[in-house]
Amino acid sequence: MHAIGIDIGGTKIAAALVDELGTIIRSDRRPTTASDPRGIEDAVVEMITDLSEGEEVVAAGIAAAGFIDAAQSTVYYGPNVNWRHEPLRATLEARLEMPILIENDANAAGWAEFTFGAGRGYSDMVTLTIGTGVGGAIVANSRLFRGGFGCAAELGHLRVVPGGRLCGCGAHGCIEQYGSGRALLRIATEMADAGGIGLGLAAARERKGKLTGKEVGRLIQEGDNGALAALRQLGGSLGQACSSLAAVLDPQIFVFGGGVAAAGELLLEPIRAAYLENLPARGFHPEAEFAIAQLVNDAGVVGAADLARKHVLAQ
Repeated sequence: MHAIGIDIGGTKIAAALVDELGTIIRSDRRPTTASDPRGIEDAVVEMITDLSEGEEVVAAGIAAAGFIDAAQSTVYYGPNVNWRHEPLRATLEARLEMPILIENDANAAGWAEFTFGAGRGYSDMVTLTIGTGVGGAIVANSRLFRGGFGCAAELGHLRVVPGGRLCGCGAHGCIEQYGSGRALLRIATEMADAGGIGLGLAAARERKGKLTGKEVGRLIQEGDNGALAALRQLGGSLGQACSSLAAVLDPQIFVFGGGVAAAGELLLEPIRAAYLENLPARGFHPEAEFAIAQLVNDAGVVGAADLARKHVLAQ
């Protein structure tokens, strides 16, 4: 019951042959040329063909950023690849003669965590992927929640600051502007400019010529006061968002993935504190668990493969 998972990112395409236990048997990786959608399709076809050789493969799942329709067939909009109302599933099935499923990349990663990672044993889970932006996935009653049009769980665009920072989506005050890796770098830069506890950040910027996310992450691990303060501010924004999500979705656990989640408990501590401070009817409302994602970079391909396999078996 092997399936193939493909995760199309802005700079690379990751692919893997995955068994029913979520174990990766073989994998492949190639660069993405975002300006060449047809070239990406060619690469996906080649990767699936290569990984299928000599194997009994029941389906392939394609995970990509963007809006996917409820039938998991058409990419309404892709921010990394110039897909607009692209019938990607039909195109790939015609070339591969294999069942194909198209899924949002954050949904695929969240499903992998629910099935094989930090979400095991729960029925209701929210995943927040804290990378350059903020991605999300919702599992409700052990089912991935996609919404009426297939575009649900764009949690990075939950508005937390009325009239706040302009977001790439066109709205103001989205959590992506306050709780993402890009936001962490902005906060750290502001602290470096201000001096005081930001002196370590300023020194790192002077050494490197500019402050980078990697440098901020290093300083967090080394216990730099400024970097930790920036992380706490970020965590506070995410915790407030989680309290609002809890009022609507009532998850048993929040799982955090993405590059910023490498901070582990240093990130979870301020998230948890802000969540509890803002939780409606605290003391009477059951409190969710908080955890760091376990599958890290493999979550997208594992989740896409498992969703494709389950789709075929449900037919």
